[in-house]
Amino acid sequence: MDGSIAQADLYALPPEEAERGLRVQLAAAYRMVDYYGWTEQIYGHLTARVPGPEALFLINPFGLNYDEVTASNLVKIDCDGNIVAPSDYPINRAGFVIHSAVHLANSDEHKCVMHTHTRAGMAIAAIKEGLQPISMASTGYYKRLSYHDYEGVSLDTEEREGLLADLGENSAMMLRNHGILTTGRTVPEAFQRLYRLERACQIQVDAAAAGTLNLLSDNVAQASAAGLGGGAAMHSDRPPAGSLEFAAMMRKMDKIDPSYRE
Repeated sequence: MDGSIAQADLYALPPEEAERGLRVQLAAAYRMVDYYGWTEQIYGHLTARVPGPEALFLINPFGLNYDEVTASNLVKIDCDGNIVAPSDYPINRAGFVIHSAVHLANSDEHKCVMHTHTRAGMAIAAIKEGLQPISMASTGYYKRLSYHDYEGVSLDTEEREGLLADLGENSAMMLRNHGILTTGRTVPEAFQRLYRLERACQIQVDAAAAGTLNLLSDNVAQASAAGLGGGAAMHSDRPPAGSLEFAAMMRKMDKIDPSYRE
């Protein structure tokens, strides 16, 4: 497979071919998160729903570093956290609870879910004001960002209903006192949203440390969001949202270490 996989409509392909492509994309995304330094040791998860009628999705093997994740060692599980295909690794229950909440909805908008514990993301998730409209990056999420209150380590499946309700119609959410989460119709779309949200958080942390935040007016923030093509929504017909950026990053990952494709 070459870089064109980033622009392929995987869910339109035959199931076996689609899953293989999805595994390559998702493994690449793990390497990208590692490349940008967004890891929290072995924690945090990027998941993708497997094409087909069953509620199954792929998650990282618990215990591996992100730069050890490959297409073949991604673990296939159901929404009860059961491993449904041979695997040498366990999964993290807390990760499955958060992600399965979104995957259970079986929405075309939320085929992929990405959740990180970055320093900047956790910092903004820990302040009452949340993400503020102070940069072009942040305006992409202006009035398009959901918030979910922290309920402790996510081990209780009863939290799923609240998570999904709080996400609502948005594709990005601040998990208060916890971290950030994005979703997408594809792995590239979810990753690009994650990149933009993480960058917005980094900018706010840096700006707040340097001086007084200069908040944009409602009109300017709304206009900026519209100019970004909806920013957080990133709806576009051609090429698929996030695919150009993701293809470029896949080429970079291939130069560094193409073993994620194995």
